[in-house]
Amino acid sequence: MEKRQIQISVPEHKGKERLDTFLAREISRVSRSQIQRLIKEGFVTVDGEGVKPNHLVRSSEKVEIFIPKLRPTELLPENISLDIVYEDDFIRVVNKRAGMVVHPAFGHSSGTLVNALLYHCGKLSGINEPCRPGIVHRLDKDTSGLLVVAKDDRVHNHLARQFGEKSVRRGYVAVVLGNFREDSGTVEASLARGVKDRRKIRVASDGKNAVTHFTVEERFPFISMLHLRLETGRTHQIRVHLAHIGHPVFGDHTYGGRGRQLGGLNKKETALMVELLKMMPRQALHAKTLGFTHPGTGEDCFFDSGLPDDMKRLLDRLREAKGEGAV
Repeated sequence: MEKRQIQISVPEHKGKERLDTFLAREISRVSRSQIQRLIKEGFVTVDGEGVKPNHLVRSSEKVEIFIPKLRPTELLPENISLDIVYEDDFIRVVNKRAGMVVHPAFGHSSGTLVNALLYHCGKLSGINEPCRPGIVHRLDKDTSGLLVVAKDDRVHNHLARQFGEKSVRRGYVAVVLGNFREDSGTVEASLARGVKDRRKIRVASDGKNAVTHFTVEERFPFISMLHLRLETGRTHQIRVHLAHIGHPVFGDHTYGGRGRQLGGLNKKETALMVELLKMMPRQALHAKTLGFTHPGTGEDCFFDSGLPDDMKRLLDRLREAKGEGAV
């Protein structure tokens, strides 16, 4: 099995901390339980020696992690239902449900969109890493919505070039915390990996340029519904940009969308907030529209997907509460 090697030096003046906790913050997309498994299976060394998960890291220690990569033969087709919006000999457009990981990785070797695609669509491009056949762009696990999949390498290159040139039109709907004075606006803030937690993204002057445009579609007390358009497609871009301007995506555990920072709510509003959070355990973000030039015909393509049921229920409850004067 191929392995990806990561080397990390423990910072000077680092206080005592368990190795598994330290690595879970340093390595993106790998959880603490997955780190513990790697350590126990001998994929982690400290100064060249095997250790236990509860090893206390010390300043200047050298940590090496070997993360196994999936082989193509390990990718298994799985009969998982897909919401297929469009398909022809070149592409497939899928409406991904929330909770589905796009491609296999350590800790997610099955149940992904790729596993489902291999079952439903035998022909996929092979330009990416072996675990990502056909995947031109991605959505977060708990973000629902539209993805285009390439069926061969020429199509993949054509689509990837459009994404690189920023000519792909991507529209999102988000329910966010707080109210806006303006009806529309733009967030332009560069993004980079977190310093303490590599799985999180932060606004950083030395990061990669990122631009998000938003329009307020509907207003409720302490909550708003937005339509967003991306110029760039950075990891967690919408979630981080909205949190940066004080309006995190509702339900977003990572970037403050559980409402702990909201102040001044009355008893009815507080009760409604608790009710809504129970209804929406994930971030209320949906990739609703997708437009691009068809790589086979050259025609303009545009796809629109309805909101998923959980976001519909969330908005229906907000409208109901607003009509009752409960908020």
